[in-house]
Order: sequence, then structure tokens, then C-alpha cells
Amino acid sequence: MSDSLTSHPALQGVEIKGAMQPGYETILTPEALAFVAQLHRMYNPTRLALLRARDQRQAWINQEGFIGFEPEYASIRDDRSWQVRPAPADLADRRVEITGPCDRKMVINALNSGAHCFMACLEDASAPTWDVMVQGQINLRDAVAGTISLEDKGKTYTLNEKTAVLICRPRGWHLDEAHMIVDGERVSGAIFDFGLYFFHNARVLLARGSGPYFYLPKLQHSLEARLWNNIFITAQSMAGLPLGTIRATVLIETLPGAFMAEEILYELRDHITALNCGRWDYIFSYIKTFQTDATKLLPDRAQVTMKVPFMAAYAAHVVRVCHRRGAHAMGGMSAFIPVKDDQAANEAAFAAVRADKEREASLGHDGTWVAHPGLVGVAREVFDRLMPTPNQLHVIPPGEATLADLVTPPEGTRTLAGLTNNINVGIGYIAAWLRGQGAVPLHNLMEDAATAEISRTQLWQWKQAGARLETGEAVDAALITRVTQEQLDVYKAQVGDNFFATGKYAEAADLFRTLVLADRLEPFLTNPAYDFYFAR
Repeated sequence: MSDSLTSHPALQGVEIKGAMQPGYETILTPEALAFVAQLHRMYNPTRLALLRARDQRQAWINQEGFIGFEPEYASIRDDRSWQVRPAPADLADRRVEITGPCDRKMVINALNSGAHCFMACLEDASAPTWDVMVQGQINLRDAVAGTISLEDKGKTYTLNEKTAVLICRPRGWHLDEAHMIVDGERVSGAIFDFGLYFFHNARVLLARGSGPYFYLPKLQHSLEARLWNNIFITAQSMAGLPLGTIRATVLIETLPGAFMAEEILYELRDHITALNCGRWDYIFSYIKTFQTDATKLLPDRAQVTMKVPFMAAYAAHVVRVCHRRGAHAMGGMSAFIPVKDDQAANEAAFAAVRADKEREASLGHDGTWVAHPGLVGVAREVFDRLMPTPNQLHVIPPGEATLADLVTPPEGTRTLAGLTNNINVGIGYIAAWLRGQGAVPLHNLMEDAATAEISRTQLWQWKQAGARLETGEAVDAALITRVTQEQLDVYKAQVGDNFFATGKYAEAADLFRTLVLADRLEPFLTNPAYDFYFAR
């Protein structure tokens, strides 16, 4: 930590353990760090209590079963009078959003992509190394200021005159930032990311006709939304900004969160504009929630599409709840990306994305996500054709979602190919994550941390339940260990001896296998991985 920081009176009890590279002092200013430290001191005890409550609820579910819609919150759901605050002008039409990490080239290309919004991800699409997190803040600050540029391989990257609306996704409540310590405690990664972005950019964004907008991940309970709401109120008060200046979109990407979608909207009603169907993390959460329930085993990941009944019911539920309350309902991510040098595969990928977006627009979603600039036009064409209005708040899918609708597993098979793909993708993603890369193209799909989580938790659950593949072969430690070694050999043959030795593949396989074979299901693989690899 620099002398200028340690001598600042507002930073007593604050320690920066990460290396201060050139330029970091412009983000980690004494004033910004004091702002983050204040939020930490006020709200970290609540965050830790809510994380303990998650563990307690999961232990209860493992023992007693899943409740579904909680009866003590029925009055919020039954009261049809309340609505969320209307969206600001630049969030009224969100028909195409692009997502990705916060490296400098990605930020420029995403803002220039022609999408309506860019969700700049400091969470699942970013490996949470110290440098990635701080450099991401620098890149976002420069983007907000309109000064961001890059010289790379003889090419100059700058912003177009018209760019996408910027929305920042901080880390989830479960993740710490080990390189900022306040009063002997790690700061929450969420508070660190939110605090720095808001402190440096809120007023600049407002002056440019936009505002401080955030995507909030991994919420499992309305009390977790209330915590965010309280932080928003405090941050706005400290900055002298009116209530409702901050606007949030919440990812409904956990099964418990889906059952509390209405309550989450209620807690954030002064600050929320939308909910989003985060489908891949939702599948991960479904598995994790029913981790000990052998009647809830899912088939191979490739068979769990948005067309299977419980996923279709989830999407309709989110649209229904949002539009009743005046909030937008954002669609999710089709993982397909353009395929170079293979016209047939590329056409198939575009067709898959087009079909996915047609499903979303026809259901009543107000917009959708894409993972690659090359897909912005595909999604835009679909929503322009099927959604001539700026949004579809007037569309409310009929019916009501029941517990059975949202939790009944689909028919399907568990295959050796599916098991092998889980292990291959798990190793490939974790290796890239350990190298500092959070969004990874694998097998013509764009993957983030949710991919490895589905792979890991599904194999853990299959093994714990004594599941068998369609061939009759038992999913046990011996099979998982054997296929893990086979897939390590596959990667070695693909990338060559030199890159294999330095590319973290062996470390990734060891971490993946250890977590899959553990007696207890780790809630998030990123927690132990962060502590072991990055928190130094």
C-alpha cells in the first residue's frame, strides 16, 4: 500500500494488499477507498449473516425438502397495487444486450457493437485476479468518460459516436476481494466492484444523459435484494444524489430466486427496472438446490434446453411477474457463437440463436443477450420483427406457475458422452479461468463460470445418487477419474506439450476432480479456487 494511502486519516484500518501498478492510484484513490470502506463497515455484517442463512436453508432443504413459494411473503405477491419505478429513457428499449468481460478491447468492441446495452461483467465472465478487477475498473471509467482507446497489433480501437448503454455487473455476495482489507476483514467483492464503479462514474454518467446502472447476480432471497437496496440508498445519500438514481437489473439465475422474483422486485421497487433469465446459472442452481434428491436428477446438459417444461415455465414466470409490476423481462444467453472457417457450423449456430430469440420475443421478453458482436444483427432482426414497440410490458403470459411446473425434471438420458463433455468443459474452462480468462469459447459455445458449475455439480449429484448411464455403467469415482485422465490427454494432444505444461490444465483437472469427488457439495467452485490461486 502506498504511503499516500496509509497516511490518509479516513483510511485507518484499511489495507491494500494487491500490487499498485501504474494507473491503479487513479482508481484506488483515498476518497474512493474510504467510500468502499464505509459501505463495508455498514453492510458486511448483514452480508455474512445472509450467507449463513443460505447454508442453513440448504441444510433444511437437504433434510426436509424444498418449499417453493414461501407463505410468509404471500401478502406481497397478492397485493396487485404496487409497481416498480418506470425505467429511465435510455433503458426503455433494451432489445439487444451484449455481455462480456471488462478487458479493454472487449469494452470498446461491445460498446461499438450496435447492441442497445453492454453488460460489462466483473463476475462470471471475469477471472477475479487483482489485476483483472482493477484494470476492469480503469477500462470502465475510461469508457464512461469517452476516452477509452487501444493500440493493438497495428490497429487503433476507439469508441463510435453512438455506443451501447453501459451496465456494470459486480460480483455476487458469496465472493470476497482478498486484496482490500478493512478492520481485519476482506471486503465483499460486490461492494468493492459496486463502490468503485459508482464513486468514479455516477456523476459523469448522469451528465452524459445516462446513469449508474447495475446487473445484480446470484440473489437467492428477497432479503439479499433488500441489502442491495439499502446500499443503493446509502451510496446515493453519500453522493448527494436522489433516490432512484441507481437502476438495477436482477438476474433470476437461482431456483430460490425464481420463487421470490416478485418479492425481489418489491424490495428494489425504487431502483429496479428489469429481471433477467440467467438460464445457465439457473440450471446450476437447480442441481445445487436438489443436490441430495435422487428424484431430481437432470439428463445430459445438452438436453436441458429452454424448451423443456420446467425451463419454459421459468421463463414464462419471469415475464409474467415482471410485466404485472411494470418491470422489463430480459431474455438470456444462447451460448452459440460464430464459427470461423466452417460455413455449415456457422449457419447452424446462427439458426440456433435465431430460433432462441424468436422463442423469447414470442413469449413476451423485452430484449435478449448475445455473447458475440457478430450475433447482434441476428437478435436485432428477430426483435425488430416480432417486437415493433420499445418493449412488451403489455404482454402477460397466461396462467400461473406452480411448484410442480418449476421443479419437475425433464425426461432424458445420462450418457457417457454427456459425462465426458462435462469433464472436458470443466477442465477447459477452469484452466482458462486460472490463466485469468473468464469468458471462453469451447466447442463453438461461449462459456463462463456457470458452465463449469453445471459440469461439476451434475457429476457430483450423479455420483452421490448412484446414477447409472444409459449403458448401465455406474457413475462412480473410478469412472470420473478415468475420464478425467482421458480428457487431460485430449487437451495435451490439442494444445501441445509446451502450452499444456503452462496452461493450468493439470491444476484445473485436479481441482475439478477434487470437488466432484468430495463428500460435501461446495456451493461455488470459485470460492476455494480463489482462495488457493488468487487471494495472495
